[in-house]
This record gives sequence, structure tokens and C-alpha cells, in this order.
Amino acid sequence: MAFKYAVVLTGGIATGKSTVANIFREFGFKIIDADKIAHETLQKSQDKVIELFGKEYVVDGEVDRKALGRLIFANKEEKLKLENLLHPLIFSEIEKQSKELDREKKPYLVDIPLFFETNRYPIKKSIVVYIPKELQLKRLMNRDGVTKDEALQRINSQLPIDKKKQLATYIIDNQNDLEALQQECAILKDKIISES
Repeated sequence: MAFKYAVVLTGGIATGKSTVANIFREFGFKIIDADKIAHETLQKSQDKVIELFGKEYVVDGEVDRKALGRLIFANKEEKLKLENLLHPLIFSEIEKQSKELDREKKPYLVDIPLFFETNRYPIKKSIVVYIPKELQLKRLMNRDGVTKDEALQRINSQLPIDKKKQLATYIIDNQNDLEALQQECAILKDKIISES
């Protein structure tokens, strides 16, 4: 059975999930990275991308993720088309990796940015990396060099971070510095291990 020892790691765009994943990796946790699987799946699906969106979205044998991102964040129907193509493929790869990790009978993290949005994964426990929306906006603009409107469009395409916080089993507050974040992660790591 898949997902028995899984704990979801989620949050909003630019809330610090990757940093938290790296900290847990240093603690010895195995991590299934849905974004990495999504990128690989997208590259393998080039023919389908051309068929659904046009050949201008594949440049020099690579899917132009920036151009495709601009298209789907601005258009709900196009976003849905891409999700319908990718999500089943991503799910089956995550499920396969989860079954392998469950054999170790130890907790591991599944990093799924859109865990609550897709409602696809039968995982009971979740960690939400939380920062207030204003800080999320500022960090996203700085990180990706996008305008306020573009950043808001991306943030608003996800479930609001405060809603995710309400749905979480565990919350990691990432409003402070890296040292504070590491301390929060260390406390949570012990809790997850003791509860498994």
C-alpha cells in the first residue's frame, strides 16, 4: 500500500518549502519531490504539449516552461488542460516511489505544492510552510523577478495560504531567519518520528 508512512510537505508559492525540504533531507528524511517529477513528466510529454498548446511552447527540444507558465496562469481552461495531462502521470510516479519508501517503515516527506488543491493524494498528515500573504508576495517578486500583478496572479491561482494553514496537521512558521526555521524543523522532526 502506498503513502502509509508519508507526510505531505506543502505551502504556497515562495513560502520556503524547498528550504524546509533541504533541512529535513539533512535530518536523514527521504523526500519525494512532486515538482521535480512534474518537470520530468512535462519534458517527456513534449508531443502532447505541442498538440494541446502549439509548437511555440517547445523550443530546441525543451518545453518552454516560462512561456507555458504565462499562458496557464492567465487562462483557467489552458491550466486545466495541462493539469489533466500531467496530474495522472505525476500521481502514478509519486505512488510508485511511495510504495518503495513505505517498505523502509520510516516517515518520509512528499513535497506536493498543490496538495490541498488537487485533493488527489490519500495522505493523512500534512506540514504547511506558512508566511503571511504580504511577505509571500514580496518574496515571490524578489525570487522570480516578476511584477506585483504577475506574482499576485500566481499566488491567487492557489488556495489561500491561511486556508492551507487551517487544513494542516503541522505548521512551520517561516517568517523569521534561517536559524529560527531550522529550530522549528528540528522540533517537528522529533514530533513526526515519535508519532510514527
